[in-house]
Amino acid sequence: MDTRDSNVLLPRESAKLIANNSKDVKIHPEGVDKIANHMYECAKKNTYNLQSWRTEHELNPQSQDESALDWVFVADTLNFSFWSDDESQKYRIKFNGKEYTGYWSWCAALNRALKNDVNITDANFYANITEKKLAEILKSDSDTPIPLLEERVAVLREAGKVLLEKYEGKFLNCVKACNKSAQSLLQRVVRDFPSYRDEADYQGKRVSFYKRAQILVADIWACFEGKSYGEFHDIDTITMFADYRIPQALYHFGALSYSEELMKYLKAEEMMQTGDRYEVEIRGCSIWATEMVAVKTRELIEKDSSLKDVLMNSILIDHYLWDFRRDHAEEMRDNIPFHHIRCIYY
Repeated sequence: MDTRDSNVLLPRESAKLIANNSKDVKIHPEGVDKIANHMYECAKKNTYNLQSWRTEHELNPQSQDESALDWVFVADTLNFSFWSDDESQKYRIKFNGKEYTGYWSWCAALNRALKNDVNITDANFYANITEKKLAEILKSDSDTPIPLLEERVAVLREAGKVLLEKYEGKFLNCVKACNKSAQSLLQRVVRDFPSYRDEADYQGKRVSFYKRAQILVADIWACFEGKSYGEFHDIDTITMFADYRIPQALYHFGALSYSEELMKYLKAEEMMQTGDRYEVEIRGCSIWATEMVAVKTRELIEKDSSLKDVLMNSILIDHYLWDFRRDHAEEMRDNIPFHHIRCIYY
């Protein structure tokens, strides 16, 4: 199927349906309020603003041109499955004197390739990339290779071929076709690039999460600080990016709770499959809880006349929670297990 099915609920509607029917994951307003208060403090201190994407993360593009757009597209096309089977044996990349793990290891490998004059962000190059070449680009500086190498090759080739066939090899043309609409870009990406179709069945409905497609739109917005290629009049329609890390942060703050049965399953590190009910409920409730945080935070901001022009949405809340989880990884590791899944969607 080459078009997005109109019967598929978009992420926000999907999340509401899932949250209203979830059996093993519950959302708690007091935890939502706790995060909203943190975000309100961030607003007052002017942390987690639109500039943070660049200023707080040295691996993100520091330019605001077409090369940055191409970087974001490739980065998010392969933005999936970085967790380690053994926490003591992680995939690692050393770049510019620092060592990186998780998603940042991929960004470091991407930047290392560009520094070595490999055209990794050029669709003409990656549409026909070989497994050997991608393995070379992603070569680990530890004994642990990156997970899902074969899938990464297939996903990258597919993306390159779609760009060459439909957009003259330029992701910029895809962005321009959307007339500054985040939803239009989201739906175009999901329609034209099959690897971005992050969907499942729940309660007789087809639901969506679109983690990589949404983070792609959000990264463009953040990279260009809401201007130029990153200007979207409907950016607040993008939800958080349902992965395996943000739920840990939501649980930590008491915004989410798990049934005894689900917690036992998670602690046993059972491997989930895409579309499993547990997985769908964790992801859907994470989106809806974050939407509730966004509403509550905006209420707090609107009451404070000193914060009249402060921007706050689910994207910035996601950024805060993702960084918080990473900064508190050690304390969360044993108490709040994440759901184990190997897939191309997140």
